[in-house]
Amino acid sequence: MPDFVFQQAEHAAKGSGRREQGDRLLLAGKRGAVVQVKARTIKPKPDALEVNWIQKVAAKAMSQAKGSVRQLRMVPADMVNGRGRTMKVDGNDYEWIAVFLLDHPGVPEGTIATWQPLDMPAIALTRRDWDFLFDQLRSTTAVLDHLFRAAAEPPTALGGEPVRYYELAAADADTPPKEINTELVGQGGTLFSTPQLPRTPAGDDGTRAHLMIRIMLEDIALASLSSHLTEANRHTVLSDLDRLPVGARAEWGHLLLEMLEDVPDVPDEQVKWRFRRLLDGSGTRQLIMGAATRFGRNVQGAFTAYVQLRHHEVTSRTGRVEESSALGILLTPRYDGVRAWDTSTVHVHGDLGLSEEELQVYRDGWNRPSDRDARTVTE
Repeated sequence: MPDFVFQQAEHAAKGSGRREQGDRLLLAGKRGAVVQVKARTIKPKPDALEVNWIQKVAAKAMSQAKGSVRQLRMVPADMVNGRGRTMKVDGNDYEWIAVFLLDHPGVPEGTIATWQPLDMPAIALTRRDWDFLFDQLRSTTAVLDHLFRAAAEPPTALGGEPVRYYELAAADADTPPKEINTELVGQGGTLFSTPQLPRTPAGDDGTRAHLMIRIMLEDIALASLSSHLTEANRHTVLSDLDRLPVGARAEWGHLLLEMLEDVPDVPDEQVKWRFRRLLDGSGTRQLIMGAATRFGRNVQGAFTAYVQLRHHEVTSRTGRVEESSALGILLTPRYDGVRAWDTSTVHVHGDLGLSEEELQVYRDGWNRPSDRDARTVTE
């Protein structure tokens, strides 16, 4: 998504000249990649000369990436995303990886790019490698996670990233689920486990259900911001939604479509709710997706209370209040023919400062014995 790709708003001054901070930044959550692209614009020379050229530009790219991160850590900069929106980026807020991206029509077989050690992870890829990862995962967060993971592995020849990917995917498939306390989400929680790297491309189930998550991301990206919110707030919400495991997206998409078909089936004066919640393996990030019969001020208020209550309950059990957050996304059907549904979000973090009186009101409203919200813990 263009919301995760950034470039410098203007060149940063450095001495008497100016320094460009990376060709592109890829930012999602608390991870960032400085992507330095080097392209072969002339007809390739004999293999030995091409390898020398590749090693030269690889060293230059990694040095530039290191300098870009150092500069961002010293002086935060305004960066512009693919939609032309500006967000201030402080390099100290991110865990960084340097990416040398080679655009070359014919990399000599077996070429392994080398560079001087950096103070951060680094990886070299061809353009085809890069395109493969995004076609396979269709998630910026998942691609970033793979880059960090692959950078810790022994280096592979340029153009060989698909082979490494499938080796890691096979290892994921053979790894047993971790032991996680499912009661962190409350009574009735179930363990959900999916490989970090799916063997088949995202959305390869023959349906378009996986696109539900992309549509929701687009809804959030295109929504108008309230006066008290910033593009950084939007980026946080997008990042938290993009953390939904790739292997779970088709099933969640099917469920959300089924919810949207189900919630209108009540008398006019009533509102039907459906929910699913997911707590990640760290116990600090909760994703809540729901559907309700219609949208309105009362529905929005009730949903906000639901998200705040579930966040409070989980953090009370984990004791990790300050580092925890919850993202709630509510889908409500539309009946005007303009579009199928509206998407609303609530994002909370840390201690909400709720009084005991407020909590009791929320519990009375939402913690009734008849409630049947689906609860999931993922590793």
